Amino acid sequence: MAHSILVVDDDASIRSVLRMALEDAGMRVSEASNGRAALTEQRRRPSDLAVLDIGMPELDGFETCKALREFSAVPVLFLTARDEEIDRVLGFQLGGDDYVTKPFSPRELVLRIKAILARAQGREASKPVEHGELVLNPLSHEASLGGQALELTAVEFSLLRLLADASDRVLSRNALIEGVYGYNPSLSDRTVDSHVRNLRKKAKDLGFSDLIRTIHGVGLRIGDCTS
Repeated sequence: MAHSILVVDDDASIRSVLRMALEDAGMRVSEASNGRAALTEQRRRPSDLAVLDIGMPELDGFETCKALREFSAVPVLFLTARDEEIDRVLGFQLGGDDYVTKPFSPRELVLRIKAILARAQGREASKPVEHGELVLNPLSHEASLGGQALELTAVEFSLLRLLADASDRVLSRNALIEGVYGYNPSLSDRTVDSHVRNLRKKAKDLGFSDLIRTIHGVGLRIGDCTS
């Protein structure tokens, strides 16, 4: 799934340059021309990373970052014409992840954004996932339902992790195949269905009948995972 980037700058030309560079890199872009609009946008449609210009009227980038941190842990890259050490230090103290000065190379900025996203994904990938009474621990590769050990194969663990991470969405079988195996046109829906049957049986043996739901004609989603 493409990463979503929120670009916040009062200069429309800079927003346009960033939009083109980020969309060329396969990312989705939303824009805000000031800090207040950025806060509204992040609450309405959370992004994976925010690019914040510092020198904005009304609410500058530092104030916007501080306000963001009250409700979001979204990674932040500061973009600014100011190159003083005290500004960089303040930016990092406020929870910024990187600091790029103008004029900038769009290609370099995209690479920096990709690096931040990769670090963020690495941190998220190591965190235990909890949904209902389901707990998945990626570091130890252990799973449990209602405090009972759920013995899973590597593929079953990955499949269940994808569904749990997307707890508010229905995932197509093709999306699940690509998420577990990568792009592989030789695999069919039956591959997913076979693993789902095994997962459901293992969960049912522990007293859980609502592990994975089938949404006919659409795909699969995680169940409530309660006994």
